[in-house]
Amino acid sequence: MKDGFDIKEELKKLPEQPGVYLMHAESDEIIYVGKAINLKRRVSSYFRKVNNRGPKIEKMITLIHYFEYIVTDSELEALVLENNLIKEHHPKYNTMLKDDKSYPFMKVTVQEDFPRVLFARQMKRDGAKYFGPYTSATAVKDTIELVKKLYGIRTCNKSLPKEIGVGRPCLYYQMKQCAAPCQGYISKEEYGKRIDNLLAFLNGDYKKVIKDLEGKMKEKAAAYEFEEAAEFRDLIESVKHVTGSQRVVKNGGIDRDVIAMARKDEETVVSVFFVRDGKLLGREHFHMEHTGEDTGSQIMETFIKQYYAGTPFIPNELLTEFEVDDYELLERWLGERRGGRVHIITPMKGEKSKMIDLARENAYVVLSRDLEKIKREEARTVGAANELAAMLGLPKADRLEAFDISNTSGYQSVASMVVFEKGRARKNAYRKFKLRTVSGPDDYKSMEEVLTRRFTDERFDVYPDVIMMDGGKGQVNVALKVLENLNLHIPVCGMVKDDNHRTRGLYYNNEEISFPKNSEVFGMITRLQDEAHRFAITYHKLLRGKEQVRSILDDIPGVGPARRKALMQHFKEIDKIKNATLEELEQVSGITPKVAEEIHTFFRAE
Repeated sequence: MKDGFDIKEELKKLPEQPGVYLMHAESDEIIYVGKAINLKRRVSSYFRKVNNRGPKIEKMITLIHYFEYIVTDSELEALVLENNLIKEHHPKYNTMLKDDKSYPFMKVTVQEDFPRVLFARQMKRDGAKYFGPYTSATAVKDTIELVKKLYGIRTCNKSLPKEIGVGRPCLYYQMKQCAAPCQGYISKEEYGKRIDNLLAFLNGDYKKVIKDLEGKMKEKAAAYEFEEAAEFRDLIESVKHVTGSQRVVKNGGIDRDVIAMARKDEETVVSVFFVRDGKLLGREHFHMEHTGEDTGSQIMETFIKQYYAGTPFIPNELLTEFEVDDYELLERWLGERRGGRVHIITPMKGEKSKMIDLARENAYVVLSRDLEKIKREEARTVGAANELAAMLGLPKADRLEAFDISNTSGYQSVASMVVFEKGRARKNAYRKFKLRTVSGPDDYKSMEEVLTRRFTDERFDVYPDVIMMDGGKGQVNVALKVLENLNLHIPVCGMVKDDNHRTRGLYYNNEEISFPKNSEVFGMITRLQDEAHRFAITYHKLLRGKEQVRSILDDIPGVGPARRKALMQHFKEIDKIKNATLEELEQVSGITPKVAEEIHTFFRAE
């Protein structure tokens, strides 16, 4: 147990209040996050013998080293906090939504005197009208381009009517895609009529638009104005393209999401159909992790909590394949986020049930299509990590940390720390180090400093399963020496390269281990080594570039960061500054005659 933590005693202290609990492993890693209406009752249940709990939970319980909890005012607050903590920590034993997407909207700024039509990633309470969400950003951009051609609606950031008459009309006016209200070429009333027509179009009134365009096309053709007729023909095709995929469904103009799923072994795909104003706008599919022992109801509840915590639009109604146990709580939470009532319904018959069937069929199609791809990715990542653990005789190799040094003849030495978790790069855990105590090209002493800083820094609260050194015996021994001094016991492995600087094998426990070039573990180690090298080189180049600029310009009396920036913005290149005349230097913003003289003299004296 954690020092001073007695589970039996801590269970007695638990309050009978709502809140969130966090289960920790011995490494301090958070392995599960849950919510409870009664913390004492819920957390205590994990430490009592309960039948039919499932092997996944039973395994998790054996790993619990200690727990902590956060009391909330209500179960609704606990639900929100649980969502946030799961998203932040990705606990191993929580069912997780793999996808993290945001869906685009079309925004019409009707609160402005001369409204604009814009692309938006979030729906805000700013008085604008939002349409969506759409499953394709391309479709939104195509639609914006179309409505500019149809109605001449502006997309610029000018403040109208205050800036009317300022400047000249933009290119969109020349292209007949904007009515140029910025120049007063259209009255507010006439522009308002165009906005009304735009809103009708976005609300689904496509037939009227197509009829009007067809009439204009025929008029132009009858007048032998074939180029203009062709423009209207192309607009008609654009309208049909943008609106053609919007299948109309029954049951009126309600907004709803239809949610169903497909499962096979450990894999689960959740399919969501987006129905807006009675029209099917699109569908999306999501892969779920750690679902092996969860019921359909549990997976559905987890999906709703994680997906709708991140999407900006929430419909009036959710149709779900399985009943959700906490549907009343979820309805309250969704209603607060939406700002209006939300219903969660599990239809058993009728048109709504047929929509569920359609979503389920699509989920099975995606699952069948992606299963092989998923298996290949698992082999490439998790499988490779497990293969490495077996090669080294370790219980696991889930978290790997690789280190590399970069310098040019000892100049500005830097180091990189790259992290792979279960075979995948975890870039938000990468770290870079600028060497403080070592001067000159001494990779061993540089690595000693970096490793000491990494394993004595309290901000690094997770240790790796294996330390991967970029090199052989020498670098491994440096790492083992640092760990011994710090009384840490972490396996250290060297990534050995051949004469062509390609990964050849691993150095571990005074032996070199080779592996087949076509194996998944070989691919993972190569990616890890290349990534550590790339990250170090990139950081070194950045510092070297900054230093080069500093050494040339900042040594000139009177030139600080602001004047250096002004010089570089004006001349673009150092050589142009060197060759500039006094008059040219004085033209730079902030450069006085005296400073210009200092710069001119400095470069002539070199």
